[in-house]
Amino acid sequence: MIVASVSQVFAQGLPGDFAYLRDIDPTIIQDIRYAGSNNFMGRPLAGYGAAECVVKRQVGLALRAIQQELARQKLSLKMFDCYRPARASHDMVLWAQNGRETPAERRYNPGFGKQELFRLGYIAERSQHSNGAALDLTLVDLAADNSAAFDPAKAYADCTAPVSARAPEGSVDMGTGYDCSDTKAHTAARSITSAQRRWRDTLVNAMSKQGFVNYSKEWWHFSLPGAGGPAYDFPIPRRN
Repeated sequence: MIVASVSQVFAQGLPGDFAYLRDIDPTIIQDIRYAGSNNFMGRPLAGYGAAECVVKRQVGLALRAIQQELARQKLSLKMFDCYRPARASHDMVLWAQNGRETPAERRYNPGFGKQELFRLGYIAERSQHSNGAALDLTLVDLAADNSAAFDPAKAYADCTAPVSARAPEGSVDMGTGYDCSDTKAHTAARSITSAQRRWRDTLVNAMSKQGFVNYSKEWWHFSLPGAGGPAYDFPIPRRN
């Protein structure tokens, strides 16, 4: 593992050929969940010093091409997670093993306990996100009303519930919420509606045109083969 010190990161901006996605395409919407409390752990994860999508430059350029194509359909990409410091994955491991599980946490894995997330392949101890080539994202219909905001004090239904009952995400209805650890979130799940299937197909097709490959257990997770490399652990710094 390559471990970059904080001083190195701030002296060099970002290491290697990493870049802020905003500098490549500012029109791509960002909602970096692990930098805040709207996620399955209910707090910012280790290493997320800023709510910024950081990617390998090659990945960012491919995303820009996808965004330009989607704009013709009045759609936009929305990023949930991009580069992930290795320490954040370790943070997930500790969380899964802490022996506690709140109702808010259970919304993300309604069918089993969180200690099963790694065994079932929903969370990895070593993530492709840490080499800058993996992404979590969805689609936004720019013609729709996307104003509903997440309320941390509200008791939402679990991530498999109808879109009107689960936590709002300001995006199209993919059949489950983001980070939903359930068979309904499997990209090819049969338990979703035809409209939800069309949205998933739209996302997969748009990403595949630029070479991205979807992870079958998560409709939101894509990676770009050949764009990765060693894992990094530098914290995500604020963009100047």
